[in-house]
Amino acid sequence: WGILFSHPRDFTPVCTTELGRAAKLAPEFSKRNVKMIALSIDSVQDHLSWCKDINAYNGEQAAEELPFPIIADKNRELA
Repeated sequence: WGILFSHPRDFTPVCTTELGRAAKLAPEFSKRNVKMIALSIDSVQDHLSWCKDINAYNGEQAAEELPFPIIADKNRELA
């Protein structure tokens, strides 16, 4: 199974909350062999900064990594 999170833009409050919660639940999804991935229209550099924000929201260290990747779709070719 897989979960695709599709987001209109990085740093939006609802998207940050959603990906933050997904990051917290990632071990449970992993136990069930569910792969997670996100898509956003911003650049990889923006995603790295956003990951720090998401981790800080969760009370974690502001790291550039989440337990799942975020696809950069800057040209909106995938979306």
